[in-house]
Amino acid sequence: MTALSDKKISKLKEKLLLVKQELIHDDELSADARQAVELDQTSVGRLSRMDAMQAQAMALETGRRRETELKRIELALGRIKKGEYGFCASCDEEIPSKRLEMDPATPICVNCAKKD
Repeated sequence: MTALSDKKISKLKEKLLLVKQELIHDDELSADARQAVELDQTSVGRLSRMDAMQAQAMALETGRRRETELKRIELALGRIKKGEYGFCASCDEEIPSKRLEMDPATPICVNCAKKD
Protein backbone atom coordinates (compact mmCIF):
# COMPACT_ATOMS: atom_id res chain seq x y z
CA MET A 1 0.00 0.00 0.00
CA THR A 2 1.03 3.56 -0.60
CA ALA A 3 2.17 5.84 2.17
CA LEU A 4 -0.23 8.48 0.86
CA SER A 5 -3.29 8.89 3.04
CA ASP A 6 -6.68 7.90 1.69
CA LYS A 7 -7.70 11.55 1.94
CA LYS A 8 -4.69 12.63 -0.16
CA ILE A 9 -5.36 9.95 -2.77
CA SER A 10 -9.02 10.96 -2.90
CA LYS A 11 -8.04 14.59 -3.44
CA LEU A 12 -5.62 13.68 -6.23
CA LYS A 13 -8.24 11.42 -7.81
CA GLU A 14 -10.70 14.32 -7.84
CA LYS A 15 -8.07 16.46 -9.53
CA LEU A 16 -7.44 13.75 -12.15
CA LEU A 17 -11.17 13.40 -12.83
CA LEU A 18 -11.58 17.17 -13.15
CA VAL A 19 -8.70 17.45 -15.63
CA LYS A 20 -10.09 14.48 -17.55
CA GLN A 21 -13.49 16.16 -17.78
CA GLU A 22 -11.90 19.42 -18.98
CA LEU A 23 -9.85 17.62 -21.63
CA ILE A 24 -12.90 15.79 -22.95
CA HIS A 25 -14.85 19.05 -23.04
CA ASP A 26 -12.00 20.84 -24.86
CA ASP A 27 -11.80 17.96 -27.33
CA GLU A 28 -15.50 18.26 -28.11
CA LEU A 29 -15.20 22.02 -28.60
CA SER A 30 -12.28 21.71 -31.00
CA ALA A 31 -13.71 18.92 -33.15
CA ASP A 32 -14.57 21.32 -35.99
CA ALA A 33 -11.04 22.74 -36.08
CA ARG A 34 -9.65 19.26 -36.77
CA GLN A 35 -11.86 18.65 -39.82
CA ALA A 36 -10.34 18.47 -43.27
CA VAL A 37 -9.74 21.80 -44.97
CA GLU A 38 -11.73 22.37 -48.14
CA LEU A 39 -9.37 23.06 -51.01
CA ASP A 40 -11.93 24.68 -53.30
CA GLN A 41 -10.16 27.70 -54.84
CA THR A 42 -13.44 29.34 -55.80
CA SER A 43 -14.56 29.76 -52.18
CA VAL A 44 -11.32 31.00 -50.51
CA GLY A 45 -7.95 32.29 -51.59
CA ARG A 46 -4.65 30.44 -51.44
CA LEU A 47 -3.43 32.24 -48.30
CA SER A 48 -6.71 31.64 -46.51
CA ARG A 49 -6.45 27.93 -47.31
CA MET A 50 -2.86 27.88 -46.06
CA ASP A 51 -3.98 29.55 -42.82
CA ALA A 52 -6.81 27.05 -42.48
CA MET A 53 -4.44 24.13 -43.07
CA GLN A 54 -2.00 25.47 -40.50
CA ALA A 55 -4.82 25.93 -37.98
CA GLN A 56 -6.00 22.39 -38.70
CA ALA A 57 -2.49 20.98 -38.18
CA MET A 58 -2.21 22.79 -34.86
CA ALA A 59 -5.65 21.54 -33.79
CA LEU A 60 -4.70 17.96 -34.73
CA GLU A 61 -1.48 18.14 -32.71
CA THR A 62 -3.32 19.63 -29.75
CA GLY A 63 -5.81 16.78 -30.04
CA ARG A 64 -2.98 14.22 -30.02
CA ARG A 65 -1.48 15.80 -26.91
CA ARG A 66 -4.88 15.87 -25.26
CA GLU A 67 -5.33 12.18 -26.07
CA THR A 68 -1.91 11.36 -24.57
CA GLU A 69 -2.81 13.22 -21.38
CA LEU A 70 -6.15 11.40 -21.18
CA LYS A 71 -4.29 8.07 -21.42
CA ARG A 72 -1.93 9.14 -18.62
CA ILE A 73 -4.93 10.07 -16.47
CA GLU A 74 -6.67 6.74 -17.17
CA LEU A 75 -3.50 4.87 -16.21
CA ALA A 76 -3.22 6.87 -12.98
CA LEU A 77 -6.86 6.15 -12.14
CA GLY A 78 -6.16 2.47 -12.78
CA ARG A 79 -3.19 2.58 -10.40
CA ILE A 80 -5.43 4.15 -7.75
CA LYS A 81 -7.99 1.41 -8.24
CA LYS A 82 -5.33 -1.31 -7.92
CA GLY A 83 -3.76 0.33 -4.86
CA GLU A 84 -0.50 0.95 -6.73
CA TYR A 85 -0.81 4.72 -6.92
CA GLY A 86 2.08 6.74 -5.53
CA PHE A 87 4.80 4.25 -6.43
CA CYS A 88 7.18 4.58 -9.36
CA ALA A 89 6.34 2.33 -12.30
CA SER A 90 10.07 1.89 -12.99
CA CYS A 91 11.74 1.38 -9.61
CA ASP A 92 8.78 0.83 -7.23
CA GLU A 93 10.01 3.63 -4.94
CA GLU A 94 7.46 6.01 -3.48
CA ILE A 95 6.77 9.11 -5.57
CA PRO A 96 6.94 12.24 -3.38
CA SER A 97 3.51 13.73 -2.75
CA LYS A 98 4.66 17.17 -3.97
CA ARG A 99 5.46 15.62 -7.36
CA LEU A 100 2.03 14.00 -7.45
CA GLU A 101 0.40 17.31 -6.51
CA MET A 102 2.11 19.00 -9.46
CA ASP A 103 1.27 16.15 -11.85
CA PRO A 104 -1.11 13.58 -10.38
CA ALA A 105 -0.85 11.44 -13.53
CA THR A 106 2.91 10.98 -13.31
CA PRO A 107 3.87 7.29 -13.24
CA ILE A 108 7.54 7.73 -12.27
CA CYS A 109 9.69 9.32 -9.58
CA VAL A 110 12.10 12.18 -10.21
CA ASN A 111 15.18 9.92 -10.33
CA CYS A 112 13.67 7.69 -13.01
CA ALA A 113 12.44 10.74 -14.94
CA LYS A 114 16.02 12.08 -14.98
CA LYS A 115 17.23 8.80 -16.52
CA ASP A 116 14.90 9.18 -19.51
